[in-house]
Amino acid sequence: MRDNFRGTFCLCVFFLYVASETAGQSCRGKCGDILEECSCHTTCVSLLTCCADYNQSCLQVTPYSSSMLGGRALRILNLVLHPGGQLHCSFKGIIHREGVIDAEGRAHCITPLLYETGWVPFTVSTDGLHFDRSGEYLSVHPSKADPAFEVILVNASHWQNYGLRSNTGRLEMMWNRSLIAAEKVNIELWGYRESSRSTEARTGGSPSLQAELSYLYSVGRNQPNTGAFSFIPEPSQEYSDWELGNIRITASSNSEGARDVQCLWSGSHVLAWHLEQTFRDDSAAWARDKCLQWDMLEKKLPNFLDELIDCPCTLAQARADTGRFHTDYSCDIERGSVCTYHQGCVHCVRAIQASPTNGSGQQCCYDSTGALVLTGDSIGGSTPDRAHDWGSPPYGEPPRVPVYSHWLYDVVTFYYCCLWSDNCQIYFNHRPSSGCHNYKPPRAGVVLGDPHFITFDGLSYTFNGKGEYNLVSSPDRELSVQARTEQVKLKNGTLAKATRLSSVAMKEKASDIIEVRLAEGHLQVLRNQKVLPFTEQRLMDLHGVFVFAPCPQNVTVTFLSGAAVEVHVHEGTMAATVLLPTEFSNQTQGLLGLMNSDQSDDLLTQAGDVLSPAHVTAEEIFTFGAGWNISKNSSLFTYDTKYLLDIYFFPPSHDPAFVPAFSLPERPDDPLVADMLMMCSGEGAEFCKYDTLTTRSLTMGNATLRAFQNYQVLVEALEPVLSCGWLPTPRNGKKNGTSYLEGNTLSFTCREGHILYGSSERTCLHDGAWTGEQPYCVTDDNVGFILGAVGSLSALVTVGVMIRLHNRRQEREKKGKLDQKVTREQSC
Repeated sequence: MRDNFRGTFCLCVFFLYVASETAGQSCRGKCGDILEECSCHTTCVSLLTCCADYNQSCLQVTPYSSSMLGGRALRILNLVLHPGGQLHCSFKGIIHREGVIDAEGRAHCITPLLYETGWVPFTVSTDGLHFDRSGEYLSVHPSKADPAFEVILVNASHWQNYGLRSNTGRLEMMWNRSLIAAEKVNIELWGYRESSRSTEARTGGSPSLQAELSYLYSVGRNQPNTGAFSFIPEPSQEYSDWELGNIRITASSNSEGARDVQCLWSGSHVLAWHLEQTFRDDSAAWARDKCLQWDMLEKKLPNFLDELIDCPCTLAQARADTGRFHTDYSCDIERGSVCTYHQGCVHCVRAIQASPTNGSGQQCCYDSTGALVLTGDSIGGSTPDRAHDWGSPPYGEPPRVPVYSHWLYDVVTFYYCCLWSDNCQIYFNHRPSSGCHNYKPPRAGVVLGDPHFITFDGLSYTFNGKGEYNLVSSPDRELSVQARTEQVKLKNGTLAKATRLSSVAMKEKASDIIEVRLAEGHLQVLRNQKVLPFTEQRLMDLHGVFVFAPCPQNVTVTFLSGAAVEVHVHEGTMAATVLLPTEFSNQTQGLLGLMNSDQSDDLLTQAGDVLSPAHVTAEEIFTFGAGWNISKNSSLFTYDTKYLLDIYFFPPSHDPAFVPAFSLPERPDDPLVADMLMMCSGEGAEFCKYDTLTTRSLTMGNATLRAFQNYQVLVEALEPVLSCGWLPTPRNGKKNGTSYLEGNTLSFTCREGHILYGSSERTCLHDGAWTGEQPYCVTDDNVGFILGAVGSLSALVTVGVMIRLHNRRQEREKKGKLDQKVTREQSC
């Protein structure tokens, strides 16, 4: 909730509550404010308290999202202007462009080229002077934009490997011709680079870089807008240093290279097809030189690997740790595991947050056994990124530009070293897998059913209070997660003596406030009291928080700390799971307890007293839970209906008049009991039976049981796993096994003509150490020499020297020769 809204809401709410329509004041330049006579806050729509010009001043647009590359026309709803009038659009207060008014008077703003994602504010002027109407739209990663607006590069591999071997001939592209309102179009090439802003060095010795996406030249002018075009590219000596870019198509009426006009963009790609003639004459040699140049540059850049979070040790952990990792859609088990870029893997995840200092990203890939795949064992292994593919705040400047920084630092170089030349060992020397030796899974606490709580330390209890409560509070880390409960309504319309979760609101430090609430059987998400639409985008990068809504029944909210809140609804019943990294240990309080692996102090009251779980009564737990009600000035919830005002805003945060049924008998003559006993079995049975009886619903009981079972699966997936770390394959030998977790055993053998020195088997122990010693494969000739000197000190010294030499050589070449040809193309 915005601070100004919270401060004024108490004073104005009664008047706004009874008012149905006001017209005395204007929302021009006041969107988000609550005025004396009416409101310009987003909640006014459902409260029926909006000023008369709210819809014409506080603007909504369709579509609500656009690629960060710009060129999309956003229609401004509820604003009709004279077709010959003025329209000016200002984005973020720094980019000013003329808008478009069509023949029907509908107003449009064309989105600009930005180097950032997230909600972008804009203002509109109809006189060129006063920008007093405002709105916002969502700038998204180009890969997440509406695919209908993309220029399709037919046979992308042909485009990105043009000039290599037999890759010649015509290049083809296609687009939706109806999206360009013109008979003739220009087809342009735009290039991206990161160039020095000045010759002066920043602190740390690195030059100040600026992102630059610029028009280079047109490959077709005044072409018929048929939706298709092909051409034979010529080498471009003048622009050959631009090696990454996009195709853009605009109406021919626009001047070539005009910025922020309505247009269509292709995806980013390596510009092999326009590189200099030298590349076409000997692409392998050209690429090798580029790879070696990159190798020298990488050695001068800061080490980003030590700052990255370690990968989860197992696939189960990677999929469960939703606060820190998200599916890499190029290798997604939910979509059939078509892992073109990571052969031998079935699923990859990427770290959600970029590293704080360097803006780098982590990637973790897993095979069909659930084991982490490392580049030391396979070219399909996990590869970290110097620049995070999603970019990172504050965006704008390299290496934090979404898409492009990642392509320059991590993808184009992969082409140089691996796809266009045989120097992949150089690439993997700088992009080795991180492993999972230091990975620590998060802890999970959950509220489910009507409602039951399981703390981070695993203590279970039932608290059926009605009101708004602190689910998790961490003052030191400035995280707050609040829960709202409502009384359960039975099928006959009466109210049960039980409650259920109806909303969860959360915030971390200065992040946006996110609320996820139950609305007609599905989940509704609000950002700073405004409903977020998920019709166009499933993942939103907001201020200090990510929100992922794959469907109306599931929402995951993740914060910069790695804390996450997963909200699910099944059969109309809501459950919320909070995941916290180990950094939150001993820093939590509230209904989910003190996270410290000790259940005995989980029933910690706000006053600092601790109830003993072994002796506490249901009535005492009710008093304990009631004590964690929120204060009015700390509320993160939205009160945008008469019902919410009457039930939650005006009364105390905990309803003292509501007393739940603490227990209900299982009467043999109750027709529900027989079916209930058949359904409610195993762990979670008590929760299942309680909810069935209190709500008189087998459906409710089953939903509770299912939510409990889902929690069990999550906790099992997040069980800590110990890793002893990666072991190399001995030179001239073979390593059998690629799993490095506790209890795993690796065996080693040597090629014919070599003898194994060291341990032929090594086992990962519970203390994180390997048994035995590193094995080496020594030739028969050297063995004979050694054996001839057995018994002498010189023989011992010789053996030691030989092993040390082998060790040094192996360290240099442990990322060396690859066993198969690389087939990845677009990502790494």
